[in-house]
Amino acid sequence: MYKLIKNPFTNNIDTVCRLSDNAFIPFDPANTDYANFKKEVLAGAELQDADGNVMTQAEADAFIATLP
Repeated sequence: MYKLIKNPFTNNIDTVCRLSDNAFIPFDPANTDYANFKKEVLAGAELQDADGNVMTQAEADAFIATLP
């Protein structure tokens, strides 16, 4: 399970938290955790928006499609 995190300075979502271990993962294509996050969400892992609401699979897929 993952949760999107807003940057408090820019108010943009640029990090995700892996809730199983509270690891913060930046949206960096060179980061292996980031690649795993995208792969797992596309395979059905739960994704919460920045407010903690669970996104539907269609919403999660659409969000992942916008990422680098």
